[in-house]
Amino acid sequence: MTVSRVINAAASVSPRTRALVERAIAETGYIPNRAAQTLAGRRNDIVALVVSDPVMTIYGEHYLTEVARGIETVIAPLDTQLMLALNRTDSEQVRLTQMLRGHGVDGVLLVSVLADDPLPAMVERLNMTALLSGHGPAWDTAGRVDVDEVGAACNATAYLLKQGRSVVATITGPLDMHPAQRRLEGYRQGVELAGGTRGTSGLIACGDMTEEGGARAMREILAMSPDVDGILAASDAMAAGALRALREAGRRVPEDAAVIGFDDSVIARHTDPRLTSVRLPLSEMGRTMARLLLQQIGAPSSAQPHRSLLCAELVLRDSA
Repeated sequence: MTVSRVINAAASVSPRTRALVERAIAETGYIPNRAAQTLAGRRNDIVALVVSDPVMTIYGEHYLTEVARGIETVIAPLDTQLMLALNRTDSEQVRLTQMLRGHGVDGVLLVSVLADDPLPAMVERLNMTALLSGHGPAWDTAGRVDVDEVGAACNATAYLLKQGRSVVATITGPLDMHPAQRRLEGYRQGVELAGGTRGTSGLIACGDMTEEGGARAMREILAMSPDVDGILAASDAMAAGALRALREAGRRVPEDAAVIGFDDSVIARHTDPRLTSVRLPLSEMGRTMARLLLQQIGAPSSAQPHRSLLCAELVLRDSA
């Protein structure tokens, strides 16, 4: 068991043998199985938060910071550490795969996994405790925590219509990303529940989650319907771009057109006028994810996977 003695820094291994083993470990990417190194029932006291690229594209750093803060409030008093694992590039995926195969963590929190991502299937094969947040594959053995973004977008659209806005448009994010799809679905439901309004159902323009993308989409909407008087943007950055395009067109906000953003990021508090926005319960989501994962880790055979759907909040400011 020379490899084991090298990994555990045993003094009985000769320098030449140690060098050969260490070189082989480096070349093969071998990671020791901590589960086999520790006593039965002993834990690593580490949970991994795995974040994919679409999460950063749609939500940004604000999302990650708030979710991680919520997780920390639950696990820190229990002397459990949070490890952030990015799952974007090929090299990051290789490192993550090696870490999981080595059972270096007690559980995995997966955020908005892509449909073709092999990671969930691998986690399931390794019989690891896992919890999903946001979009992901059907997974009977994993818990799930999500925010009702469809309902949030529906409520925001309904708010605009109840305020007397008659032509309400939406600026979506990239529609190959699930959060953008859900926010668009919510807009459509809001229009349908209101019985439809003149020109509303077709006023959809796609942005790229940036301010400039929002400005371009707003100009496209104005070209389609100059009398548009309500806009739901799928991000605060795009809403800021919409404000700029409306101002350039001589349209006053909120007198001539009301604008609502999404995410209630720091942008919303610094636009002119200040932006009404949908606030996602990010810290609460992090706390809920951590509590449910720890429950599954503590009783893996008896605990049934939990499902939790959280509600968002419409924060009213000056733009709507």
